[in-house]
Amino acid sequence: MFEAERHENLFHRVSIRRYEERPVEDEKIRQILKAAFAAPSAGNQQPWEFYVVRDKDTIAALSEVSPYAGCLKKAPLAIVPCYTTECIFPDYAQIDLSIATEHIWLEADALGLGAVWLGIAPLEDRMQKVEEILGLPEGLRAFAIVALGYPAEEKKPQDRFREDRIHYV
Repeated sequence: MFEAERHENLFHRVSIRRYEERPVEDEKIRQILKAAFAAPSAGNQQPWEFYVVRDKDTIAALSEVSPYAGCLKKAPLAIVPCYTTECIFPDYAQIDLSIATEHIWLEADALGLGAVWLGIAPLEDRMQKVEEILGLPEGLRAFAIVALGYPAEEKKPQDRFREDRIHYV
């Protein structure tokens, strides 16, 4: 298990939807965002901007943009990854944001936090609702919401490896 030891949080990360009522420290938020900015992007375009949401009313409003976002209501923190449409390779912006969002999730786990990725893009109605709630400027699109906090639940990682889905050519 050489790889599992080297990349432990790749195999440890789980979706956490219940959080303790305690704030996430600024240093941890900064480290999580540094991890997001370290993500690769098409043509190194780095089309991202991140909204850090602590305001409880805003978090409550965001928790209603999707039928799957209810767990956000009790989270002490949300990060909303967004992308600009005015980038070099706009067709790759959502792919770029997927990588950056996973970096957020993995770094949160590495720092002892729990997180869950709440899907927004590519569903236009959800994207527009988030953009309205946050007052995003024109040309900036909401991609996802990541609910974050100290876990108030414990989950075991699953082994999702499927040998039957690997094909050597």
